Amino acid sequence: MLTWVGARTTTLRLGTAVIVLAWHNPVLLAEQAATIDLLSGGRLDFGIGKGYRYNEFAGFATPMEEADARFDESLEVMRKAWTSDRPWSHRGTYWQFDSVVVEPPTAQKPHPPLWMGAGSAASIRKVAALGFNLLLDQYASFEQIRERIALFRAEVEARGRVFDPMSVGVTRSINIVTTAEDLARARENRVAGRRRIDRLALRPDGPAANRAHLSDAEICASALYGTPDDVARMMETLREAGAEYVLLNSAGGRPTLRRFARELMPAFAGAIPTGAATVSST
Repeated sequence: MLTWVGARTTTLRLGTAVIVLAWHNPVLLAEQAATIDLLSGGRLDFGIGKGYRYNEFAGFATPMEEADARFDESLEVMRKAWTSDRPWSHRGTYWQFDSVVVEPPTAQKPHPPLWMGAGSAASIRKVAALGFNLLLDQYASFEQIRERIALFRAEVEARGRVFDPMSVGVTRSINIVTTAEDLARARENRVAGRRRIDRLALRPDGPAANRAHLSDAEICASALYGTPDDVARMMETLREAGAEYVLLNSAGGRPTLRRFARELMPAFAGAIPTGAATVSST
């Protein structure tokens, strides 16, 4: 899909959010990412994660308990694939490669920007330690967003690096509606969608690991649903929480995106003052 989009655009960034590394051959995945990056003129942002849905791991016949170790090994292999210009070998727990060279080379050096999905304090610290950009999910409350951005900033600065607010992508579902009936229907659909995700994460021996149960009200509170004025106020709340890069997932389809761009985006355009928000509707 990204190759299709990349061939029809010239400036749009192409991002994955997120690819679960445990389910992919890391050498082949590195080759695919490098190809997209090269053909698009260096427009790929590579979003990765370790995964959390039990049924998806079960579908790939992969023990979920191996998620962390598989992620770490796959990441090591991929970074080697992107940066080595001579044959190399790898003998790991899950992958073995002999005298391989991954081609073509990436357009961006040493490789496309890496974004990592995280929510727990330990995972956020890991993103900072690795020097990656951070992706925050669409169900976290506004207060959780504030806390997570503050933690990430502290961890980045503790390592002697300058914190860039644009290194944190905050995903939000958006649906601009005009009637109470439309709002109620939109919220109902959002709750149903979250419950489907929850079922994928359930384990046969107990609840999903690291997956908090949210009430219907909590599921709806994190979404940018309502009139243009309502959505603008929620965007201001995100701005106050430290979010400057917002990734919009449009539950309202193209009409919502067009209305957002026409009526709301101008208020967040131009020079970005401290703490302000830049919005990406890609």
